[in-house]
Amino acid sequence: MRRAIFFDRDGILNREIGNYVCKVEDFELLTDAVECIQIAKKSGFMVFIITNQGGIAKKLYTHEDLKIFHHKILNATDFKVDEIFYCPHHPEISNCICRKPDSLMLEKAIAKYQLDKKKCFMIGDTPRDIQAAEKAGIKGLLVQPNSDKIHLLKEQITIILNN
Repeated sequence: MRRAIFFDRDGILNREIGNYVCKVEDFELLTDAVECIQIAKKSGFMVFIITNQGGIAKKLYTHEDLKIFHHKILNATDFKVDEIFYCPHHPEISNCICRKPDSLMLEKAIAKYQLDKKKCFMIGDTPRDIQAAEKAGIKGLLVQPNSDKIHLLKEQITIILNN
C-alpha cells in the first residue's frame, strides 16, 4: 500500500484570487508550491491535485484552458505530480458526487493507486476540502488561502513516516 498527499489547487498551489481563474495570466503559482511537491516526492509520497473547477460548467473556461493552467504546475518542478483530478461540474448547473465536499475524486485516486488511507492526507483551504478528505477516510489539514504550508507539510510527513 502506498502513501500520498492530496493538494487542493486554488489557494494551496496557486494564488486564490476570490473568483474563477479564467485566464492563464491570472494563474500564479504560490512561492511554496514547487517546494511542497518536492518535499512530498523526496519523502516517498505520491502527489495528487484535487480541485473543483465549476467554471467549466459555467462556460467561463474550457477543459483545454484548464490543461494550460495545470501545465504551469507540472512544468514548474522536476518532480512528477502523479495525477490531477478535477470536477468540471457546478451545483447551479448539474449535480454530481465528485465535487468537493463529496469525495469521489479522492476515492478514485485511493482505489486506482492502492493507497493506504492511514498514510494519506489532504491540504486544503476550505472546509469542503476537509469534509471531502474525511468522507474518503483520510486526514484533512485546513490552512489559510495563499499561506505558507511547508512547516505543516513537514510535520505531517514526519508523523506518518514515524508510525
